[in-house]
Amino acid sequence: MLVSIISDTHLPSIHKTPDGLGPELANFLASTELIIHAGDVVRPSILDWCEQFAPVICAKGNNDDFEDQRATDNIRIEIEGWRFGVVHELRPEDRPMDVLVEQAFPGESIDMIDVLIAGDTHVARLEYREGVLLINSGSPTLPHHLEWRLGSAALLDVTKSQIKAEIVSLGETSGRKNPTSVISLVVKR
Repeated sequence: MLVSIISDTHLPSIHKTPDGLGPELANFLASTELIIHAGDVVRPSILDWCEQFAPVICAKGNNDDFEDQRATDNIRIEIEGWRFGVVHELRPEDRPMDVLVEQAFPGESIDMIDVLIAGDTHVARLEYREGVLLINSGSPTLPHHLEWRLGSAALLDVTKSQIKAEIVSLGETSGRKNPTSVISLVVKR
């Protein structure tokens, strides 16, 4: 299953519709079978826009002051036998993995999660440590909290035996460098 991960879309008010997120993000999302939004959607119309490409699930962020059945505080799902956990904020991300899992899912231990997804920092991160794949897709619109420009997303190819994970640069905005570092790794069972 191909899964796209985005977070921190923060569409500025000058863009009246979610189409302002751009064709680069649209093309990326259209190539996947499930969209995971790790929060700071800001407007539910963004989820509607994403849903034209694939089913959407969302962990609410600190800027998501709305009610929508697709958005909850945290998400636990299973894909191809891999156990996923999704929240918006995990700071600082370099703490021991058992501490991050406990922060995201109080009362749960590290052996209950295979993939932990978060957003909030606007900085892409992809690493495998302590038996858990940690993913922060960065922001497709405000990478590194810089002014509006193309940023990053994450792509997962999930099978029963492995996950191929990649941080993807969505391109360049004229006069505004994309600070995304493209990273990829494979985790096998």
